[in-house]
Amino acid sequence: MTAPFVDIADGHRLFVRDWGSGRPVLLLAGWAMDSRIWGATMVALQAAGLRVTAYDRRGHGRSTDPGRIDYDLLADDLAAVIETLDLNDLTLVAHSGASGEVIRYVTRHGAGRVGRIILVGATGPCMLAGETNPNGVPREGFEAVVAQIETNLASWIEDNAQPFAPTASTRVINWLSTMVLDTSRRMAVDFQRVIGEADFRQEAAAIDVPVTIIHGDLDASAPIDLTARRFAQIVPQADLLVYEGVAHGIMITDAQRLAGDIVAQSLR
Repeated sequence: MTAPFVDIADGHRLFVRDWGSGRPVLLLAGWAMDSRIWGATMVALQAAGLRVTAYDRRGHGRSTDPGRIDYDLLADDLAAVIETLDLNDLTLVAHSGASGEVIRYVTRHGAGRVGRIILVGATGPCMLAGETNPNGVPREGFEAVVAQIETNLASWIEDNAQPFAPTASTRVINWLSTMVLDTSRRMAVDFQRVIGEADFRQEAAAIDVPVTIIHGDLDASAPIDLTARRFAQIVPQADLLVYEGVAHGIMITDAQRLAGDIVAQSLR
C-alpha cells in the first residue's frame, strides 16, 4: 500500500490502517464507530504474525463523507479496499451492523478472496418485526430510536454508551461517545435505518465459506436470540462462540480473548 487512503466513487476516500504481513485479517467497525475501536485487537493480531487491516467507513473517522449510504455502496467500498490492497485468503471480521457489509460483499462480489468470515456482535439477519419475523423489533420502537439519533444524539449516547461496554472505564466510555458524535450525522441516521430495515436471511443462507459467530449473551444492542443464534441456524458453515457475561462492545471489554479467537479461526 502506498498511501493511507483508498479511492471510492465520486472522488471520495477511505482512511485505511494496514499493519504487518502474513495472512490478512480485515476488521470492520459497527455503527458510528471507526477503525480506532479495534486498536487493542489489531495490536494483538499483528503480534501473532497476521497482516491486520481496518478502515473508516464513509462518513466515519478520517474518511470523507459522500452523504449517502446503503449496503450496496458499503459492499462496493469494501471491495475497493480488498482489491486495492490485493488481499487474498482473507479473514473478514465484522462487528454489529458491519455484518451486513460483509454479507452483501459476498453477494455482490463473490467470496473468491475470502477464506473465513467472523461476525462479532452481529445485527441481523432480520431485525424489524413483520409477518415472517414476528419476534423482531417493533417498527414504532425502531422509528423512535432513529428520531432520537437524528435530533438528540447526545441523549441517546447517555442512555446507551455504558451498556455497550459495562466494565469499561469512564475515560473509555467518553472516548467511544466522542467517536459517535464525530460521525457524520447523515451517516449515523441513515446507517441506523439501513441496519434496521435490512433482511439478510436469503443472502446469509447462500454464504459458501466458513463463518464463525462470536456474541456476548448480555448484548442489549443485538440480543443473541434475535441475531447470533438465528445466523447460526441459517448460515450453512457456521460455528457459534458465546461469550458469557459479555455485552456488545466485545473488542473493548474482551480484546485479548477476541484476538485469540480470531487468530485461531484465521489459521484453521
